[in-house]
Amino acid sequence: MRPAERGPLLAALVAAFLYVIGLWGLPPGLLMLVKPVPVAILAWLVFTARPDVYGRRIGAGLALSAVGDFLLEIEGLFVAGLLAFLVAHLAYTFAFLSNERRLRLERLVPFAVWIFAARAYLQPNLYSMAVPVTVYMLAIGIMMWRAAARVGRQGAATPPEWSALVGAVLFGLSDTLLAINRFRAPVPFADLLVILLYWAAQYAVARSALDERSPEWRRPAVHPGRVPVGRA
Repeated sequence: MRPAERGPLLAALVAAFLYVIGLWGLPPGLLMLVKPVPVAILAWLVFTARPDVYGRRIGAGLALSAVGDFLLEIEGLFVAGLLAFLVAHLAYTFAFLSNERRLRLERLVPFAVWIFAARAYLQPNLYSMAVPVTVYMLAIGIMMWRAAARVGRQGAATPPEWSALVGAVLFGLSDTLLAINRFRAPVPFADLLVILLYWAAQYAVARSALDERSPEWRRPAVHPGRVPVGRA
């Protein structure tokens, strides 16, 4: 973690703490304003620190997730929030595809089993939400697969690659728990568990962009008295 990240991350942590405490006391209107703040801060950090294709797409996914956070707090906008998160998953998927396009189908298997089993479990109570939920689950399953596909893409696996995979899996766990609680059976402390898994997921995905130091995006250093190569 770079020193410049500490202040914004502390602000994100304070906002997250306020939201968790507010689940048992803050007015819904205030919760609506606080909930998107942690992920919006992560989006800002990634956009400012990582200017390449991977960083822009991860930043877009984080920004869209913050929009989804806001929409899900408004009664009657569940489908709109779902759509925002669907596009966020697509942004993450295209980020993961930006530096690894090999299929690696063997890494798809556990996620395919997960999504198929979860979808079958939810089926009895989906009704009119069957199609939107199915499309969303397919999107998050593909996102998890592509995060797994890039681990070890250049030989030994790196911490940022593992971070992206851990974040994707935690996101899948958070959304699976949310869906079970909403469509199948109440889960004790579901609101708290879902949001903690979700924030951990977003932080891990953001770290995959913030911690990677790739020559493709690092700006060349400019030394006093020297003309940068290519600018003469």
